[in-house]
Amino acid sequence: MSHPVPLDGPPALPVADAHAAPAACENCATPLHGHYCHACGQSTHSPVRHVGHAIEEVFESFWHLDGRIFRTVRDLFVPGRIANRYLAGHRVRYVAPMRLFVILTLLTFFVAKFVVQDAMLGFDADNTVQTDDVEQALAQAATGSDVVAIRDGVLADIREARRITGAVPGVSARLDAAEVEVRQRAEARLAALKDGASSPEAPAGAERAAGTTPPAPEAADTRPARRRDAPVMGGPVGERIARNLDRLGDDPGAYSRALLGVAPTALFILVPLFAVLLKLFYLFRGRLYLEHVVIGLYSHAALMLGLLLAFACTLASEWLAPRAAWAAQGLGWVRTLLLWALPVYLLVMQKRVYRQSWPWTLVKFAVIGQLYFALFLSVAIPMAGYALYAL
Repeated sequence: MSHPVPLDGPPALPVADAHAAPAACENCATPLHGHYCHACGQSTHSPVRHVGHAIEEVFESFWHLDGRIFRTVRDLFVPGRIANRYLAGHRVRYVAPMRLFVILTLLTFFVAKFVVQDAMLGFDADNTVQTDDVEQALAQAATGSDVVAIRDGVLADIREARRITGAVPGVSARLDAAEVEVRQRAEARLAALKDGASSPEAPAGAERAAGTTPPAPEAADTRPARRRDAPVMGGPVGERIARNLDRLGDDPGAYSRALLGVAPTALFILVPLFAVLLKLFYLFRGRLYLEHVVIGLYSHAALMLGLLLAFACTLASEWLAPRAAWAAQGLGWVRTLLLWALPVYLLVMQKRVYRQSWPWTLVKFAVIGQLYFALFLSVAIPMAGYALYAL
């Protein structure tokens, strides 16, 4: 006697254990009767067991954030708590790790642009462009072509500063005033040379008539005077590199601040490689690669949150400095403590998540840290160099 075939097709084949749906909800242990828990709403699809589900977690309701974001950020302050709970199946109460990491990265990157640009350019509405050196260089210019070269070089710097600063309050007006001042001083010097009031040619003619050779004028030790020299590479690229080298000579800490500014982007790029390091050093812990990715995402999300708070302290302290110096100094200490607390946070998180002894955890943390720091520098140094070049 034959049995009827179901209308929806033949019976389903057994599913592999790695992709089998659990019989009970991993979050609240309620017996399941479908792909979603009727008690808490959590899906049976686990993003740490299937790449497709992990990608789905990123794009599904990306900006649909509710009270979970506050719970997630609160638990993120406790090292290892959110990663352990998420990997244990308690996922519905938290924002997905990739989504959280992308959001924090975007916020940190946005704030870092203001902090690092301000620090590198020394934004001050009254001191963005200094014209004292320009006046000295123009006074020492011997010919009209020298005056034109100095004027054009300074005006090019002003145009570049205007492009970078954009709508920073007070800077645009100062740049306009500086441009007018430079043009007026250059015109005055050109007129003086034309009238022969301060031209070196008159005494030179007298000395030639007496049979002597006038001494060569000393080169002005100013940035515009150096800019008149032919750049090593030539062309606009060489001129821009020469200007940036001058800036680094005047402010050696600019490159360090540039490295800090590109840190969010570099960390975003290195998350998959960090998960590879965790997989290699904890190969026998029985964790899947995507589980290490989750750990890496939450650890990097904590780094982003720490950097975001540090950058916020920097902006607030700069605003408070002329108004309440004591508060600005206090925020500076808070920023320093935040930066020093980040490696301690990662160490404690690694200990709590992988549950190895402290000696093994310290050894692995040191080795992973050295390798990851080398990877970070290999990505961040070229990015910082380009950021300085773009300025």
